[in-house]
Amino acid sequence: MRDDETDPPGGADPAYGVYSYEGIATFAGLPFIADTAALEAARPDVAVVGAPFDISTTHRPGARFGPRALRALAYHPGTYHLDLEVEIFDELRVVDFGDAHCPHGMTERSHANIRARVNSVARRGIIPVIMGGDHSITYPAATAVADHYGWGKVGIVHFDAHADTADDIDGNYASHGTPMRRLIESGAVLGRNFVQVGLRGYWPPADVFAWMKEQGMRWHLMQELWERGSAAVMETAVAEAMDGCDALYVSVDIDVLDPGFAPGTGTPEPGGMTPADLLRAVRLLATTANVVALDVVEVSPPYDHAEQTINNAHRVIFEMLAGIAWKRRRTAG
Repeated sequence: MRDDETDPPGGADPAYGVYSYEGIATFAGLPFIADTAALEAARPDVAVVGAPFDISTTHRPGARFGPRALRALAYHPGTYHLDLEVEIFDELRVVDFGDAHCPHGMTERSHANIRARVNSVARRGIIPVIMGGDHSITYPAATAVADHYGWGKVGIVHFDAHADTADDIDGNYASHGTPMRRLIESGAVLGRNFVQVGLRGYWPPADVFAWMKEQGMRWHLMQELWERGSAAVMETAVAEAMDGCDALYVSVDIDVLDPGFAPGTGTPEPGGMTPADLLRAVRLLATTANVVALDVVEVSPPYDHAEQTINNAHRVIFEMLAGIAWKRRRTAG
């Protein structure tokens, strides 16, 4: 810092800045950690990991730019949660652990790198927050979490317009429309602990739903959210996902939101959730369940308008962090 500069508010490191448009672009201006040795030394509560991979999309690509946009384009909202009355980063130590390397056109290597980077976080007892990328990244990311907590011991609550349980899409078994099937077939996650929220529209077809039913999967269509209300549905979803499980992985495809709120996504489907309901649903999970990982995927900045999608995705992560912070403070107190 030059002698004539004034310190940033709150003692923030000037290298990272106070606002998203200044300093080094890290998530929420958090400290950047590049390697596992530094991660081991820091031992944060949460580490944010980027998974800039989108070659498994079927409609509109661009989600590879999601992690960078979430770091650089979301406006900084402050860090005190009004409803929970918690200063997030007073309760949680959070770092930005950079991106998994996703080499161009190489799905297998990219997924392997995502799994390795997430595993390096999870096996240290640190909560990984993964920013995608298309939804195929959930297969390696959730597998990495199950590697640590135990296969069949991690439940998943999955917010999405689409089930992503196809056997293959155009012959691609690693499509963004297949990761949940791969997770269940592998045994990393049991079908009965896989709960989906927000499904709607016209896909998948009946034979895929028949397979889902055979696996014991549970799902809550948008029609049910409309009829019962999101709060009631989420209470059911938590109980279903945690039945016999010790830990919860949360996966949020931003297209669960109505495209009026999230136009920047690869497969927009009208009739989705509002941000108010999604944020409160994520908060409920964080405050009531043992959430050990979160991913937010399918943010495609080239199709966004006025950073609507980016800011909504950013706030999903903040709601999760705030809920975990509130729970930690309550437990410690």
